[in-house]
Amino acid sequence: MKQIALDIGLARAPTLAGFCPGANEAALTHLRLWAQSPTRSPVPTYLWGEGASGKTHLLTAVGEILRGQGARFGWLRAEDAEPPPFDERWAVVLMDDVERFSAVQQHAAFSCFVQAQALQRGVLAAGALPPSDLPLREDLRTRLGWGHVFQLHALTEPERRSVLRRAADERGLFLGDEVMDYMLKRFSRDLGSLMELLAHLDTYALQTQRAITIPLIRSMLENE
Repeated sequence: MKQIALDIGLARAPTLAGFCPGANEAALTHLRLWAQSPTRSPVPTYLWGEGASGKTHLLTAVGEILRGQGARFGWLRAEDAEPPPFDERWAVVLMDDVERFSAVQQHAAFSCFVQAQALQRGVLAAGALPPSDLPLREDLRTRLGWGHVFQLHALTEPERRSVLRRAADERGLFLGDEVMDYMLKRFSRDLGSLMELLAHLDTYALQTQRAITIPLIRSMLENE
């Protein structure tokens, strides 16, 4: 069954507190200590795992912590064809979807690594593959793998079901088993998208004065 990716507008910024770790507790603990420490280690961290395992959520959440500290940081993303040059004011460099980096992006990422290490700045990167399997230039690939490396695992369906149930209870919403099954089978496995769907359903149900049912979900989507 084809899953539907849902874009329902501006979402709240991801946070580490809002990350449901499942089997990823070690990575979450490491990032929480690292991001919030005033003496942040310059040793790089690399996160890898399949889609919907939370890589971008964690990178963005770390960025939000840094922003709250008044620290500057750089982003290198696969979708940015022209990556920004290294800025000495950056406290940390974030790199996402590194397995998709072009030759130009790989050159920029390697340069950022070299300059960050020289200035004792942190690098937090993420990709879909372990360092040894990344289709990148050797000098960049080895740098991504020499520090802290964590494999991330997507939440299992029972874990996602439990998180959704708890979030619905906190909102005072009742989600029947059929509605829960529909949400988990028809929409993206990404927990952030599911939580945004729940928030949107909450608002739509209040506006229409209806209980959350499968027909209500279909009606909401038709009126998007």
